[in-house]
Amino acid sequence: MFRKLSLIAVLLATPVVAQEKAFSLKAPEILVKTGFLKHLLPRFSLKTGVRITLSDDSTEAVFGSTGTPVFASGDTVWHLSKTDGPYTDAFEKWLLSDIGKRTIEAFARDGKALFSADMTKAVVAEETVLTGDAALGEKVSLTQCGRCHVVNDSNRMNAIGSTPSFALMRTFPDWQERFETFFMLRPHPAFTQITDITEPFAAHLPSPIAPIEVTWDEVEAITAYVGSITPADLGAPLQSQ
Repeated sequence: MFRKLSLIAVLLATPVVAQEKAFSLKAPEILVKTGFLKHLLPRFSLKTGVRITLSDDSTEAVFGSTGTPVFASGDTVWHLSKTDGPYTDAFEKWLLSDIGKRTIEAFARDGKALFSADMTKAVVAEETVLTGDAALGEKVSLTQCGRCHVVNDSNRMNAIGSTPSFALMRTFPDWQERFETFFMLRPHPAFTQITDITEPFAAHLPSPIAPIEVTWDEVEAITAYVGSITPADLGAPLQSQ
């Protein structure tokens, strides 16, 4: 009886630790340097809640020349080899899905796609369909972003003049990526929280200002709203004499 009671006491005293949804990924430096993985991996994590950490010695998942072909860059076909598991399996399935392919092909520089999800022919990158609530996006933008950015004419006199307006940023070739990942771009990480996605602020590094707190649905809504506005007219380019 005493042994049973001792065992129960030990079990009650042992904290239950939830298993983190995560795995590590190894990728060659040449692929890492393109910046492509900073575009690809967070989008998978945002959609699935599975965190991917880059590691030089990972055996869980590897981008290389063997395994399942998942994307191409020029004449190079990149493959994913992996161990079996619910999270690595989900990653492979996502890469081969329509939304994964669109994400791969949305990575571009100067309007030119650098990667293709079609292994047989080059494909022009297509912009991801915006499914967010634009009306909600306008409301959230004015409330959360309007303290710094000119969102539209209604807050033109209340923003900070040194920050770019939404209409100006709408002219950027990668505007959609910027708005979908704004919380990862400086200076936003210091004062932005995305529900169930970003890590809480460290106790010794609290937000320097009233934090921006939004959900992922609101991020999608903001992006949809920005997609609905007219890009700023920057005029004709200067002509050399």
